[in-house]
Amino acid sequence: MKNIVILISGRGSNMEAIFRAMQAESWPARIAAVISNRSDAQGLDFARLHGIPAFSVINTAFSSRNEFDVALAAEIDRHSPDLVVLAGFMRILTPSFVEHYSGRILNIHPSLLPSFPGLHTHRQALEAGVKVHGATVHFVTADLDHGPIVAQAVVPVLSGDSEQSLSTRVLAQEHVIYPRAVRWFVEEKLKLENGLVHTLDNAEQHLIQEGCQ
Repeated sequence: MKNIVILISGRGSNMEAIFRAMQAESWPARIAAVISNRSDAQGLDFARLHGIPAFSVINTAFSSRNEFDVALAAEIDRHSPDLVVLAGFMRILTPSFVEHYSGRILNIHPSLLPSFPGLHTHRQALEAGVKVHGATVHFVTADLDHGPIVAQAVVPVLSGDSEQSLSTRVLAQEHVIYPRAVRWFVEEKLKLENGLVHTLDNAEQHLIQEGCQ
């Protein structure tokens, strides 16, 4: 039974998707804790409602990013994590924090990395005129929004798309690929080799939404 600790900053819809998939598919894992850098994060209420220990480590209570990360790591480590999952956790993590969880920390980013790292990815995609967009699950490294790619989902960029409409379709695919990637980790089906990730059962690591050609 593997312990998963999920970090959130807001609603935590990807956290909910992971929880529901875990329940429906009976993974050999448990969400040991949900932790937020904001005490008012809505996702904490969801976690408590479903019997998941939920905590906050408030970043504004610390004088530096490093002090916050040290306190956050101490809270995470109380729950003996096999995997740390970033689910809308809106903080840039220090290299020492990332190194501490090397090979066992995942993130999802709303673009087809390495394209459009950082914020406002849907705006970036629309301004670039790309015809497809999507989301990426990756292992976290010290480089922001980079790291070995575990899974991707591709969605078409439609004529007349706004940031909101594109975001909505991408988020729906995030809720598919993130639980899938976490389950692969839990079931020890991911192999990280020379900076590339492979699934041991040769499962498809990409999902193409209907409408892409």
